[in-house]
Amino acid sequence: MLELVTTKLEDVANWGRKFSLFSYPFVTACCGMEFMSVAAPKYDIARFGAEFPRFSPRQSDLLMIVGTITEKQGPALKRIYDQMTEPKWVIAFGVCASTGGFYQNYHAMPGADQVIPVDVYIPGCPPRPEQVLDALILLQDRVARKDGHSQLRLKREKIVLQQARAIEDD
Repeated sequence: MLELVTTKLEDVANWGRKFSLFSYPFVTACCGMEFMSVAAPKYDIARFGAEFPRFSPRQSDLLMIVGTITEKQGPALKRIYDQMTEPKWVIAFGVCASTGGFYQNYHAMPGADQVIPVDVYIPGCPPRPEQVLDALILLQDRVARKDGHSQLRLKREKIVLQQARAIEDD
């Protein structure tokens, strides 16, 4: 009975998380203009509960990487990701954040997933606002299914801890 109640509480919590994504925009390049247009009345990102960007990683659970990530920015991006609350999700916004884009040289990192796990990739240079909304819908589905990278990591850690306790009890 307790397991049933706990499962239902987790479902309610994930429903709340699904519609209240507190984003931290890590904007580094030209995709920032398209990112700003998503918050405008025409596209209205508020429908997804993600309209107020948080400029502190400790108050956010969605990291939106918008633009090119250089090798020097990699450690800062990792530090920001580590400071975010659990569970946390990441969207790579644009081809530069996803694959390094057309900057095939020594300073550009070939995708943000070289430093942190990414949940959703948005292609395009720059991506259209409709693509951003589609990515948010996709992320909301992953949140509801408990299928984000950090959620799966937490599940694995819980299973490992349970197995360690079972071994200690034997």
